Amino acid sequence: MDFDLNDEQRLLKESVERLLADRYDFETRNTWLGGEPGWSADMWGQYADLGLLALPFSSDHGGMDGGPVETMIVMEAFGKGLVVEPYFSTVILSGGVLRHGASEGQKAHLVPQIAEGGLKLALAQTERQSRYDLFDVATSARADGEGWVIDGAKGVVLHGDSADRLIVTARTAGDRRDTDGIGVFLVDASAPGVSRRGYRTQDGHRAADVMFENVRVGPEAVIGDPEGGLPLVARAVDEAIAALCAEAVGGLDEMYQLTVEYLKMRKQFGVPIGDFQVLQHAAADMFIDLEQARSMTMFATVMAHSDDAQARRRAVSAAKVQIGRSAMSVGQNAIQLHGGVGMTMEFKVGHYFKRATMIDATFGNAAYHLARVADAGSLIAA
Repeated sequence: MDFDLNDEQRLLKESVERLLADRYDFETRNTWLGGEPGWSADMWGQYADLGLLALPFSSDHGGMDGGPVETMIVMEAFGKGLVVEPYFSTVILSGGVLRHGASEGQKAHLVPQIAEGGLKLALAQTERQSRYDLFDVATSARADGEGWVIDGAKGVVLHGDSADRLIVTARTAGDRRDTDGIGVFLVDASAPGVSRRGYRTQDGHRAADVMFENVRVGPEAVIGDPEGGLPLVARAVDEAIAALCAEAVGGLDEMYQLTVEYLKMRKQFGVPIGDFQVLQHAAADMFIDLEQARSMTMFATVMAHSDDAQARRRAVSAAKVQIGRSAMSVGQNAIQLHGGVGMTMEFKVGHYFKRATMIDATFGNAAYHLARVADAGSLIAA
C-alpha cells in the first residue's frame, strides 16, 4: 500500500504548517486563551481563506472534496500547533453529521456559510448520565403540529459557548437507553428557551453546558430520520475519532521532538543528559509509541469512511486504544525527562500532555475502546 502523499496533499500539508509556524506561536496562543472567546477570530478567517473550513465537504455544496487523508493532514498539523479554534466541533464533528445526514437543501444552505467562516456549529450529544454511550439520551423532542418541542440538558458541548447553531440529539420515542427513537435537530443557539454556560476545559479549549426548555423548532430543523438518528451520529463520531487520533499524533510528535532537544541541551555533571543511556532508552520508547500511534491512525483514517459500520467501529476503536496508551507513555516520559520545568505553565510540553489526555477521554478512553474491540471479536474478525 502506498502511504506517500500526492502533490496536492503535500501542498496542503506545507500550507497549513507554514500558516501555523508564522502565526501560531506559543505566547500568542496563550494570549488568545486569556481573552474572549478563548480563541482567535483572525485565525478562523485565515482557515477560511486557506479553504480548510470547506475541506471535507462536497464541491456540489461549496466544499473542497477533501477526503480522510486531507483531514488527517490538517488535524495532525493542528495537534502540533495546539490549535484551540472550533475546527473540530464545526468542520469535523458537526460537519460529519451534515455530510451524512442533511438534506440537499440543508447542505446548500449551511455548507457555504461554514466554508466562509460565518457559521460555527457544535454537537450537543453528551448528557450527565450518558458517559460514552451515544444511545443514552434523556433529552426529549415531542411532536407539536409540524414542528417539535425540545426539553433537556446537554453537557461538555465542545465549543458550545461560541456556536451559532447546535446539532442536538433528542429522544422522539422509546426509553432512555433504546437505540431507536433518537432524532437529530438543528437548533439556533440564541432561540428562546436555550441557555448556555461556557467554560474553559483542562486543555485550554472551550465547552458549554446547554439547557433546552420548551425550545420550538420547525420541520426543517430535522436532520435525517427523526427516529433513526443514532447510526448517523455514530458514523460522524467514528470519523471524528479518527481525526482526533491524527491530532494526537501531531501532539505526540511535538512532545517527542521537544524532549529530544531538551536532552541535547540540558547538562548534568558537565555533559548533556542525553548522553546517559537510560535516558536514551526512554527516548527510544517514546519514538516507538509515537510510531505505533501513527500507524494505527493511518489505519483508522483509511477505514473511517467505510460504509461497513462494524469494520469502521473496530478500526477506530483499535486506533483509540493505541492513542490512549501512547499518549500516557509519551506524555509521562516527556514530563519525567524535562524534570520540574515540564510541569510549568510556561513550557509547552505540559500543555501537549494535557491535550493528549483530554483526547484520550473524548468519545471513550482506551479502556472503553479496548472493550469495544473485544466485544467485536478482535480487530480482525475471524
